[in-house]
Amino acid sequence: MQINPYLFFDSNCEAAFKFYEKVLGGKIELMLRNSEGPPEMGTAPDRMQKIMHARMSIDGEVIMASDAPPDHFNKPQGFAVSITVDDPAEAERRFKALSEGGSVNMPFGKTFFSKGFGMCVDQFGIPWMVNCPQEM
Repeated sequence: MQINPYLFFDSNCEAAFKFYEKVLGGKIELMLRNSEGPPEMGTAPDRMQKIMHARMSIDGEVIMASDAPPDHFNKPQGFAVSITVDDPAEAERRFKALSEGGSVNMPFGKTFFSKGFGMCVDQFGIPWMVNCPQEM
């Protein structure tokens, strides 16, 4: 079994995935637009270039996403995408990059359980936790 986050965006999935590709070192493997689906999908003309399904790999892990139809989009809540980075300086770099243009809920810093930990919401509204665990 494999468990992967599937993120829904408010019509900015492509921009978000290009951002994650850059700041997290990911690789976009698939970006399927509504225009590539069968005609019977009945996609509105203004939604044809929106993303029906996207897939990105980041260090062997997978995140998937799409643009939610406007009447189905809900602001993300009740979860965070958590990433673990072994090097504290690299973890802080990724945290700063993810939080740029967004908001910081907990600044990145040393905690009782980690060499560094921070929580933010990125510019696309996705909540993140970045952790650099202590050696056990």
